[in-house]
Amino acid sequence: MRQLVAWLTALTFAVSPAMAGTSGNEKSPSQPAKAAESSAPAAKATGTVKAEAAPKPETSSMELELEQLRDLLQQQTEELQAQRAALREQQQKMQALEDQLKMANAPRENISAAPGNAVNTSTVSLGSNVASATASYKAEPQDKKRDEPASIRYKGVDITPGGFVAAESVFRTHATGDDINSQLTGLPYNNSAMSRISETSFTARQSRLSLKVDGSLASTKVTGYVETDFLGTGVTSNNRQSNSYVLRFRQFWARAAWENGFSVSGGQMWSLVTEDKKGIDNLQELQPLVIDPQYVVGYAWQRAYGFRVVKRLNDKLTIAASVEGPQTTFTGHGTGNNFFFNTPGAGGGLFNFVDTTGYTANKSPDVLIKAALDPGWGHYEVVGILSPFRDRVYPCGAEPVIVANLPAACGGSGTSVAGANNYGTVGGGVGFTARLPLVQKKVDLVGHFQGGDGIGRYSSAQLADVTVRPNGTLAPIRSAAWLGELELHPSPKFDIYAYGGGEYDARTAYIFHNAAGHPVGDGYGSALFNNSGCTQEGFPVTGATNVSPTGPGSFGTCTGDVRTVLEGTVGFWHNMYQGSKGKLRWGLQYSYLTKVAWSGNNTSSSTGVAGPSISPKAVNNMFFTSFRYYLP
Repeated sequence: MRQLVAWLTALTFAVSPAMAGTSGNEKSPSQPAKAAESSAPAAKATGTVKAEAAPKPETSSMELELEQLRDLLQQQTEELQAQRAALREQQQKMQALEDQLKMANAPRENISAAPGNAVNTSTVSLGSNVASATASYKAEPQDKKRDEPASIRYKGVDITPGGFVAAESVFRTHATGDDINSQLTGLPYNNSAMSRISETSFTARQSRLSLKVDGSLASTKVTGYVETDFLGTGVTSNNRQSNSYVLRFRQFWARAAWENGFSVSGGQMWSLVTEDKKGIDNLQELQPLVIDPQYVVGYAWQRAYGFRVVKRLNDKLTIAASVEGPQTTFTGHGTGNNFFFNTPGAGGGLFNFVDTTGYTANKSPDVLIKAALDPGWGHYEVVGILSPFRDRVYPCGAEPVIVANLPAACGGSGTSVAGANNYGTVGGGVGFTARLPLVQKKVDLVGHFQGGDGIGRYSSAQLADVTVRPNGTLAPIRSAAWLGELELHPSPKFDIYAYGGGEYDARTAYIFHNAAGHPVGDGYGSALFNNSGCTQEGFPVTGATNVSPTGPGSFGTCTGDVRTVLEGTVGFWHNMYQGSKGKLRWGLQYSYLTKVAWSGNNTSSSTGVAGPSISPKAVNNMFFTSFRYYLP
């Protein structure tokens, strides 16, 4: 093409001098014939040799001009090719965006040169194309930028909104009285009438709003983040004509990070036990892909107050330590009134005064340490947990309360405060997580284990941390949690998952003998506990709290301390649209949930005779649907 243009240009210049020679004798349009006749004899008289020798200086000048023109054309052609290559690369990058600008349809500016000047026309045309291509190349990212999700720049910081709108539902074959989130230990045994009916709930309460603020102070990057949903309840919340559930904080923290890999963050955030995508950092946490906001049995997590210090040692190893908000979870039976560790919520102190579980009078926060390794294939974590517990103990009320045998200091009464003291103990454990990308960006296999004493609260099923001994002192319960995950990403539009997990609380049981000398069970999971009423349905009850006119009943006594909770779940997400306007997706989830209790034989405290050993079991099938629009 370049050679053709050069030859055409040369031909044009070759013709131009001859035309220039004749045009010099032209005086008017009516004289061309006479001019031709007068010039013919001169040509004959002069001869052929002289006629050819005259233009030699002009020929040298023309060749120089042609050479310069060729160089110019070569330069402009190379520039045009470079611009075209850049345009092709830009088009490939933007191909993934459904709202991309079509380069082929971009307008081109037509610039015309003066008529009759072929050389100038070619030059201007090439320059016009180069200018047009350059303008299109520069304009397209600007158009794309206008379509992309953009932060709001305000007083030197970037403000980025986020979140999603969710329309979701859940169906359970056995009613639990839950919304979209599942009480994973709340499955009813067969003695509850709830186990004989199903339930369906429709909700938008998992809809989420978030706001992130980023700024820089010299070499320090500062980030603030708030995230909320509507899975909170107030005293007046209800599910009637206008659902009045309250906004709650999921996260609310600030972070400062330095270029040397050191960072600190504080506020309400995900615990260090939560798996991270890479390294250890806020907003890098990975949650299971499930719809259920209680996630899945065996998943380790907590969202509470935390103050965290992180140091990235290199590109592969990161370490962190944090102090986090504590709370004692307790299950115990056969206990006396010789201890306490919770206090009622004080409305004036901004606690919930109707919370029947109370608030732990904590002595100190939990302490966690974590190391994360990213060797280039996979992600690996190890975490340690230290959790302190404390209660107030009254020795004169210790079981059994036999007035005749009370120490003199008790004054003959089991309700004496003589010898009362504060008792403290410490629980703790470790956790391990490995995420293996079996097929890069297509198949992930994840294994998680966590075990120790008094750390049940750090896993989804929320098994108890502690129980109590007959003397009123707290005893941490040994627990374990495990989870296996398989996640498939066959295309950018589909995510498929299958999870299986379990949680376990060990027997932490004690025996004392009553006044008749018969053994009495105490603590958690005792084989002497009464499970005789776990299998027969109970009659409806009247006057039940928050139930009118009657509520589901349960039959007899069913201690039912949980030994294991197991869950298997499968599901998928389909992205209907994902681009600069946000993301539209829908998903389905199915879960099979099982709860198995420690066996109890109902040993009579009056006769000491044991009944049949019964280990109750409860199951549930749960189906979830979700339709979400994520903000850009």
